[in-house]
Amino acid sequence: MLKGFKEFITRGNAIDLAVGVIIGGAFAPIVAAVTAVIMGIIAGLFGQPNFDQVGSFMVGDAEILPGAIITALVNFLIVAFALYFFIVVPMNKLAARRKEEKVEPAAPAEDVRILTEIRDLLATR
Repeated sequence: MLKGFKEFITRGNAIDLAVGVIIGGAFAPIVAAVTAVIMGIIAGLFGQPNFDQVGSFMVGDAEILPGAIITALVNFLIVAFALYFFIVVPMNKLAARRKEEKVEPAAPAEDVRILTEIRDLLATR
């Protein structure tokens, strides 16, 4: 059982996933900071950036806050926008640049070219 677990955990996919989760956790404060800055800009332009109280109502003693969904949606859109323009777009440009920079195969060395000619001449006889 431990052998199977060891094989699973040392496969590339599990390790890649673990690294991705750790990097994602480390990236969370950056995303939170960008979201806070953009929400501050929204607050400066439109007023309160927190939409939690929008449309709130009471059911018995419980306060229902449908505006919290709007706040979460705005935060999600900000994060998605930031990730797309700061990670996806540059990675796509890098991939396109690497694709363009494919090295053309070098011309065969002189001795290889001569040997190829000899082979071709012998094949015709």
